[in-house]
Amino acid sequence: MESFLNENFLLSTETARNLFHHYAKEMPIIDYHCHIDPKEIWEDRKFENITQLWLGGDHYKWRLMRSNGVEERFITGDAPDREKFQKFAESLPRAIGNPMVHWCHLELKNYFGYEGFLTGETAEEVWNLCNEKLADLSARKLILQSNVAMIGTTDDPCSDLCWHEKLAASDFPVKVLPSFRPDPALNIHKEGFASYIEKLSATCGREIKTFADLKKALSERIEFFDAHGCRAADHGLDRILFRTADERVLDATLAKGLCGQAVSGVEAEAFQTALLLHCGREYSRLGWVMQLHFSCIRNPNAKQFRRLGADSGFDCINVTDSCESLHRLMNAWEQEEALPKTVLYSLNPADNAWLGTLLGAFQSSLVAGKIQHGSAWWFNDHKAGMQEQMISLANLGILGNFIGMLTDSRSFLSYARHEYFRRILCDLLGQWVENGEYPNDEKTLGRLTQDICYYNAERYFNL
Repeated sequence: MESFLNENFLLSTETARNLFHHYAKEMPIIDYHCHIDPKEIWEDRKFENITQLWLGGDHYKWRLMRSNGVEERFITGDAPDREKFQKFAESLPRAIGNPMVHWCHLELKNYFGYEGFLTGETAEEVWNLCNEKLADLSARKLILQSNVAMIGTTDDPCSDLCWHEKLAASDFPVKVLPSFRPDPALNIHKEGFASYIEKLSATCGREIKTFADLKKALSERIEFFDAHGCRAADHGLDRILFRTADERVLDATLAKGLCGQAVSGVEAEAFQTALLLHCGREYSRLGWVMQLHFSCIRNPNAKQFRRLGADSGFDCINVTDSCESLHRLMNAWEQEEALPKTVLYSLNPADNAWLGTLLGAFQSSLVAGKIQHGSAWWFNDHKAGMQEQMISLANLGILGNFIGMLTDSRSFLSYARHEYFRRILCDLLGQWVENGEYPNDEKTLGRLTQDICYYNAERYFNL
């Protein structure tokens, strides 16, 4: 069967083909937000088979298999790896229109030289080919082969960042930089808060009793991360909230959380707001980028959450009214001249328009595109979702200042998503040009393309 992923895949015009092949294709990758384990990079992990590399921890693939009626033992259970791969191979052809079909075949082509179609019938051929190639591949080789310049991992404030230290002192040419993710310290209303603060106390070498203690502890960890090259922080929020409270009330709320007492919704909102405001001030002071991810319902299936835990592929889009709270949050920082560079990601594509207009209310002459509409995230990083996000940004802001794509992945093969994004970007630009909606100025178009693919992120994250 002839590969459907030929060199002009998704490139419907001559302009698009020229932009991709001559400007976008060879640009390095800045993967500024992902969930790769830095330890696996340091140890240069090797994989025994394609199932370990492809299906281990990939909740996108798990969801697809569940939607095809596959039993859980073949997904996250104890079935042999070969049988798990077979079940996935049988499911994939059913997923026409799903980006998984494109991602998987780009990965098979780019890393293993396979140009056929993965099905239940071809699974054995693909299994053998991939496993043979994996004998000579490793985490670092996959990163280097992908032309990656920087990886932004996602790290707990209590991390000692030892793997980042080792990588920075090694001859590995790719920057592997930590990103600060303090969600457990903000989630006073969730299980495990008290034990996490105890862990943070041990990390800082002092007991945390008051809200001021907690702010100081986080500030110390932010400084520690900054000394290790950190350029960004990330917050995963169910929704954006804004509620004020004085320090006395915050101390009382913290005391309840530390004792394991129930915290009301109002108390949690005020606590999160105050701590997020504090963190944002610190990020601004150090020139970091703040990323806010929101409008997500995590673990709505309580039965499966009890069985499999978080990040198992059971989350969904949330419908929230985050605009009112977000503008108040940003305005609070702005009044103090402490609004950091900020990337806003909503899991709900219905939020694109208000996000696009809110950006324009808080931009700055200090950096072009200071407030960013983040790339199509999670359930939106398919062709239509990427197009919608970029069209909305172009309609309401400046697409040319966009910092482009990220993987948000735990897989060393998912850099193919950058190629996928670049093809969609070039096709969109090409359509506008050939429709007569933008001049066919190759120099300007080429620069725009390369900026969105690489240079904007390089500048934005001070690399």
